[in-house]
Parts: sequence; C-alpha cells; structure tokens
Amino acid sequence: MDIFRKGVKNPEGPVSLEDGSWLITEMDLNVISHVSADGTQKREIAKTGLPNGLTFDNRRNIWVADARWRALLKVNFSGEISVVSKGSEDVPFLLPNDLCFGPDQAIYMTDSGIPLDEFASLSSPLDAYDLNYDGKVLRIDPESNNIEIIDRGLKLTNGIAFGPNGIDLYVAETLTGNIYRYDLAKGISKMERQFFGNVMVKDPREFGRIAGPDGIAFDQTGNLYVAVLVQGDISIMDRSGKIKERIDLEGDLPTNIAFDLSGNSRALITEASKQQLLLLDTDQGGLPLY
Repeated sequence: MDIFRKGVKNPEGPVSLEDGSWLITEMDLNVISHVSADGTQKREIAKTGLPNGLTFDNRRNIWVADARWRALLKVNFSGEISVVSKGSEDVPFLLPNDLCFGPDQAIYMTDSGIPLDEFASLSSPLDAYDLNYDGKVLRIDPESNNIEIIDRGLKLTNGIAFGPNGIDLYVAETLTGNIYRYDLAKGISKMERQFFGNVMVKDPREFGRIAGPDGIAFDQTGNLYVAVLVQGDISIMDRSGKIKERIDLEGDLPTNIAFDLSGNSRALITEASKQQLLLLDTDQGGLPLY
C-alpha cells in the first residue's frame, strides 16, 4: 500500500475519474478538491457547508451530500453550486452522508438521522451511542425532486453502494457495525432490510468513541470493501457477507474507499487520522458507478 498524497484535511467522498484523477472532499476545509492522477497537484473546485459523500454523473456534474447545509447539492467543475434539495416537509434532511446513482438513474442517499450540532454538545464520545437517531435510506429523483423513504430508524446510516447484480442496494450502519441489503426489484414500498453481515472485531462501544463501517465499494467479483472507522482497517466481505480478509492501515480513521475506474486494479482510501490518501493494489478492478 502506498501513500498517494499527504496533507489532505479530513478527506472523504473519493470518486475516480476516467483520466485517473480523483475527486475528494476535505471536510476540515469544507471544500471539494480535484487531485491529479499522480497525486502531486490538488485544486479546490468549490466550498460548501460541509461536503461529505460525492458521486458523479455522465454530464460531469458532481453530486454532494452536505452535512451542514442539510442538502443535496449539484456542483460543476467551474465551482457553481446548486442546492437541489433539502428534503421535503415530511422528510427534511438531517445529516446527508453518502450517495450513489442507481440503475434507474435516481440518487440513493443515506441520511445519518441526527443534526450535526447534536454531536458538538456531547460530554463524552460514548454519549453518541445514546442519541436519538432516525437514520434513513432515501431514493431521490434528481429531476422531479420526489423523495421516497426506503428505510428509516437506523443508527447513523453511512456508506451506500449497489452490488454486482445492479439490483441489491447495500448500506452501512455505523453504530452497530452492520451492513444491510435491500432488494430493489421488489419496489420501494416492499423493500425490506436484510442483514448482510457485521464488520466489527468487538463491540463498537469498546473502542471508546464512534467506531464502525463508513464508506463501502464493490470489486468486480462482488467482494465488498468496507472502510471501518477506529478499527483502522478495510474489511473485505464475500458475497455471503462473511469477512474474507482484513487489511490493517497506517491510521485508524479510514473514512471511505473507491476503486480506480481508469483501468488500474487499485482503490483509493481516504484516511483522516493522518490526513492522507492511500492507494491499495487489488486483485480486481471495481464496479463502475451508475
């Protein structure tokens, strides 16, 4: 594993571009950044409230889950920002976290289910486990802004990705360590939360702070790579949900992972404790994003 770049300020939301360069968020700076293919150059694209997850469409628009503005944003490479949605009257966004496009061209987004400022008032990091979460999995039509709730009541919903069949949707629940699966073929109203697996080596509370799965990504054979906060590893799950391998990292805050889609079998890991981007060589390439 190689250090691709140092000095990135609380990185998250990696997205691979066809030319080998990367998009990331730097949450300590509230910016979306573009990193060159060799890692030597970095430029700011736009500054928002607190950009977290990113995804990309075929019109070169960057879609952003912004935790502080509680909004879904659309940003172009010139830095122009559009607020697409802050939710609806019935479903206001609380803490947009991560997102991806689905095979139906809709955006699928996790909302961690609690306003960001509630974390700031905690007297102990462990108190975060006792907050009242209403974590959601949402389907958003980017044209009509129609919002549908796939699931709710989760404890800090986080990473999200479609599996190799393009039908099953996978979601990480940070505070339990669980990964869930939803069968999109059943329709939004009939989708049920299915337990897929758990990535923790011990009870998350035993780490003394919020620990658990953050960003997730699939390789082409259907293995799920999970960035596990504080546990400090990439946990690889097979198609049955069993842990196939754990890759320990230099740094205990891997926040997300994305496969290089420019033709290289490798993945970029955003790691916040040492403010770095890591490149992991893999046996397989990653699934393309919709």
